[in-house]
Amino acid sequence: MKKIDDLKTSLNKGRMTRRDFINRMSALGLSAAIPAGLLAQEARASARKVGGRLRQGLSGGSTSDTLFGVLGGGDMHQVNVQWQLLNNLTVVGPDGAIQGDLAESWEASPDAKTWVFKLREGVEFHNGKSFEAADVIHSINQHRGEDSRSTGAGLVAAVSDIQADGKHSVVFTLEEGNADFAAILADYHFPIAPDGSTDADWEKGIGTGPYTLVEWVPGVRAITRRNPNYFKEGPWFDEVETLHIADVVARQSALQTGEVDVIDKPDIKTLHLLEQAKGVQVIELAGNSHYTFPMLMDQAPYDDWDVRMAMKHAIDREAMLETIARGHGYLGNDHPISRSMRFYNDELPQRHYDPDKARHHLKKAGMDSLDVTLSAADIYAGGLDAAQLFQAQAKAGGININIERVSTDGYWSEVWAQVPFCVSFWQGRPTEDLMLTLAFSDKSAWNETRWSNERFEKILLEARAELDTAKRRDMYFELQKIINEDGGLIAPVFSNVITVVNDKIDLPGQMSADLPADGMRNFERWSFK
Repeated sequence: MKKIDDLKTSLNKGRMTRRDFINRMSALGLSAAIPAGLLAQEARASARKVGGRLRQGLSGGSTSDTLFGVLGGGDMHQVNVQWQLLNNLTVVGPDGAIQGDLAESWEASPDAKTWVFKLREGVEFHNGKSFEAADVIHSINQHRGEDSRSTGAGLVAAVSDIQADGKHSVVFTLEEGNADFAAILADYHFPIAPDGSTDADWEKGIGTGPYTLVEWVPGVRAITRRNPNYFKEGPWFDEVETLHIADVVARQSALQTGEVDVIDKPDIKTLHLLEQAKGVQVIELAGNSHYTFPMLMDQAPYDDWDVRMAMKHAIDREAMLETIARGHGYLGNDHPISRSMRFYNDELPQRHYDPDKARHHLKKAGMDSLDVTLSAADIYAGGLDAAQLFQAQAKAGGININIERVSTDGYWSEVWAQVPFCVSFWQGRPTEDLMLTLAFSDKSAWNETRWSNERFEKILLEARAELDTAKRRDMYFELQKIINEDGGLIAPVFSNVITVVNDKIDLPGQMSADLPADGMRNFERWSFK
C-alpha cells in the first residue's frame, strides 16, 4: 500500500503531525492500520487541562521590537510573542527535526533547486481570512529584492521565483540547490501574514497562530488570548502574559514569588539554589547556544590576522566555562557549530589559553602591547562578568581591554555589529547552513564580524546544494576550520539551554533544545496540571 507508506514517511520525517496522519488514514478507511501508541498520544493530548493564564518573564526585549517578521530582532521576548500570533511554513520539532507548520508536506527536486510546499487547507487568519498560497508569497517576498529591509534576506537570497500552484501549493525556485531549504523557513524571520499586509498591519499581530493579540507594548509586555479556531491541537492556556524582565535577579525573584510561571536564562551562579527551591522545575538541555566576542574584521586593529590570533589566544576558555557557565556547557573553538549538530568538526584541534602565543602574534603585528575597547552588557546572564574575566586574562598576553558598559535596551541595533569589539550571544540554528549563512555569509545583514572570504562563500554554496552526506561533512568541516583559523570570531563557550518553571506546569515528555522554553513554543506545547 504505497499510500500508507507515503503517509508514514511524511509522519516520520516530521512533514505531518500525528493528528493529520490519523485524519488522513481515517479518511482512507485505514483506521485499523494506525499504531495504537499514536492513538494513545493523541488521546493524552486531548485530555490535557484547558484554561488559566500563563505568565512569562523573558529576557531580551527592546522598545524597538516589532511583530513585523522582516525586522524582528530575534531575541526571546520578541520571538516568543511573534510565534504566539503567527506561524511559519515549517517548525523545529521537539526532537530537532523539521516538521510541517502551515505546510502540510513538501518535496524537493533531485538537485534541490525546486521545492513544492503543499499548504494546509481550512486554516484561517485571526481576521477570518482563509490561508492561501498568496499569503505565503506576499510574506516571503518581504525578504526579497533590493529594497528589502529584512535582517534575514541573506537566508532567502537564492530564491529566484515563488509561484502559486493553485490556492494550496507554493513552488519555490532557487538559483542554487539547498538541501536544508525547509529548515530555513522555520527561522523566526519568516512568519506568514495575510496577503497585502503593510508594516502597520503586521504590528496588529494578525496571523494564524494559537493566540490572538490583546495588548502589545514593545520591550515591555504582551497579552494574548486563546484562538478557538487554531488548526493544531491546543493551545491549552486561555491567555498568555509575556513580560520583558531584563535583569536576571528580577526574573528569578518574579518566579520564586509566584509573579510568573516561567523564566529563561537564569543566573548560573545561583542555579543550584533554584534546583533546591520548592515548587520549581529546572529544564536543562544541551543545545546550540554560544557566547561570542566578535571583532569587526574591516576595522583596525582587527583587520590584522596576527591581532585576531593574539586575541584568540588571550582568552581562557576553561575558566570561562567554569566561571561564567558554571560547567553548564562545553568549550567553544572559535566557530558557531555545536557538538550536537550533524557535521561538527571533531577533528579540529581545540584552542587553549596561551599568553605567550598572544604576545608572539602581537610582536608579529609590530606591537609590544595592545589597547582595545570592549562594549559589554548583560545581554545574557553573566555578559558583563565574561567581559571582566576576559579583561583579566588578556593582560598576561599584553592586551589591555577597556570595558565600556552599555545598556541592554537597543543593544542589538546600536552596539552589536556596529562597534569594533563587543559581547555577543547566539541561540544557534538547527542546521549548519543556517548558522553559517546567517552569521558569516558576506550577503547576510547579521554577519557580526563583517567576514568576507571568497573560498568560504564558494564552499558554503556547494555544501548547501550537496545531497551526498559524506561530501557535505567534508565541506562543513573545512568551513569550520577556515573560520577558526582566519575569522574574527572568539567563541569560548557553548552553554546549555536552561528554562525554569513552577511545578504547576505540565511539561511534555520531550522538549526542544533549539531555543529556551521548549524552542519558544511553550505556549502551545505546555498546559497547567
